[in-house]
Amino acid sequence: MRLLFVADGRSPTALNWLRYFCERGDQVYLASTFACSPDLPLSGLEIVPVAFSGLKTSPGNAPARPRRGLHVPWGWGTSTLQLRTLLRQWLGPITIPRAAPRLRGYIQRTQPDLVHAMRIPYEGMLAAEAVAGLAPLLVSVWGNDFTLHAPSTPLMRHYTHWTLSVADALHADCQRDIRLARQFGFDLHKPALVIPGSGGIRAGVFSPPVAPPGAPLIVNPRGFRAYVCNAAFFQAIPLVLKERPDARFVCPAMLGERQVLDWIEKLGIAHAVELTAPLPQPQLADLFRSAQVVVSPTTHDGTPNSLLEALACGCFPVAGDLDSIREWITPGRNGLLVDATNPPALADAILRALNDPALRQTAAAINAEIIAQRAEYTRCTSRAADFYKTLIR
Repeated sequence: MRLLFVADGRSPTALNWLRYFCERGDQVYLASTFACSPDLPLSGLEIVPVAFSGLKTSPGNAPARPRRGLHVPWGWGTSTLQLRTLLRQWLGPITIPRAAPRLRGYIQRTQPDLVHAMRIPYEGMLAAEAVAGLAPLLVSVWGNDFTLHAPSTPLMRHYTHWTLSVADALHADCQRDIRLARQFGFDLHKPALVIPGSGGIRAGVFSPPVAPPGAPLIVNPRGFRAYVCNAAFFQAIPLVLKERPDARFVCPAMLGERQVLDWIEKLGIAHAVELTAPLPQPQLADLFRSAQVVVSPTTHDGTPNSLLEALACGCFPVAGDLDSIREWITPGRNGLLVDATNPPALADAILRALNDPALRQTAAAINAEIIAQRAEYTRCTSRAADFYKTLIR
């Protein structure tokens, strides 16, 4: 197949998807909305900035450089992140008409059998404006496209409706987003595919530990994002340490975040918390295998890839209580779901998981079966390839 992906070419989720089709031997072209140099045998690469993505010069998920001695007021970093998101929601859509001709020209030059835009804002919006009937358009929905972004501003709502009216098919990582897509104008007669956003979990990388971990280690792999309740998570840590002073917390992709450093100092928890840079998948898998609990404290989500990866490694999940997460986790059976904005609730759930090895053992067995049946990489990507062929025909 001759495939053109419109995606953030720095994203591990998008790259995992592209890698599969490159390895299959398909001709894979990438129109990236951010500058990137992916280590993939692409047939072509074009950078098409949109929504001010051309202004970002650092790699995706790169840690902020800490400023020694800088005091950050409580919540300041989170508020700044939310403000930046809000500005993009208001102003990002107005950049689409100007960026679309560049993408349209690339589509005309590459003549793809299928265009796959990976996420609605702003890659799907850009592709919907540019495709103009030149090829079938498949759009992926990522966790917060409908719940966080689409309702945020009139233009975001307009362009979400427009994207779904133009799209020939939809890919989502949860059934909830298929239902929400219809509320935003997606024709229920058009085809849809529900599989994990990254294409699935590679069993050769993410697998259970040989023996259950002994130390009380808790991992928050969600990074510093506007919809991740990190303030509540860090406020929960002293509450956990009161009962379990031996507990330790690791937070990938938060190294150098000034707000996080300030929270740690103010709460007096530096001895119990380790911040790291973004970890390559093999290192992240090793971390999950050594941990007892994974925490995903979000208020907007589909099916987080990091959560599935942790489940595959035997971690017990504590997550925000969202409809999309309930498609994977039954509270009290194979995980715990809580109000992610509530520090005592997060702490209570973490302590329950740490103090109940039988619950963790039962959940690990259930989750291993769920991953094998619903999220295994070769099974999911094979379904995706068949879906592509159907759309092309």
